[in-house]
Amino acid sequence: MTKKTAAILERLNNEYGIIPEPTLDYNNPHELLVATMLSAQCTDERVNLVTKDLFRKYRTVSDFAKADLHTLEDDIHSVGFYHSKAVHIIEAFRILNESYNDEVPSSIEDLTSLPGVGRKTANVIRTHVFHIPSVVVDTHVKRISNRLGFTKEADPVKIEFDLMKKLPEKQWSAINLQLITLGRTICTARKPKCKECFLSDLCPSRSRSD
Repeated sequence: MTKKTAAILERLNNEYGIIPEPTLDYNNPHELLVATMLSAQCTDERVNLVTKDLFRKYRTVSDFAKADLHTLEDDIHSVGFYHSKAVHIIEAFRILNESYNDEVPSSIEDLTSLPGVGRKTANVIRTHVFHIPSVVVDTHVKRISNRLGFTKEADPVKIEFDLMKKLPEKQWSAINLQLITLGRTICTARKPKCKECFLSDLCPSRSRSD
């Protein structure tokens, strides 16, 4: 790890803490799985509004597995892509019900074998449920990792492995929400606020975005 990378991580830890909490509301592993599946192309705030009632209606893995497709579509309509998300949730939870004794698995292979669960969703579960160090690459992590010079890749999987190689394992889970928070508040996609950024003197992209 370079001195610059170490300095960036130290500042991120000081600013946001090393164990930031997820912004999705949930009470158990299967609720986090649903919430994360719903969060694709949707804000966490909207997902939390939807799941507030959803998790009262569907309380168990079996409840989701036996859900009526059209009813579930109506229940999650406002999150966008509601048809495919409803299909995936029902199919994934049927597998959890039939093959995993209603338990959410911890391995990346088992998780990504579930319909609608990619590496991003799987790593969210591994990080927050099982406390397995994992790198979650969303649009913010992708953008800021490139701006900070952690990676030159565009593919999320390649970015994930780049970050795993360049950052210490103890930082993997923390970096996810740290960069997401930075991306939502300061290092935004359209107009990054470089003059306000606590990493500006360490960022190789400042001259292009300030």
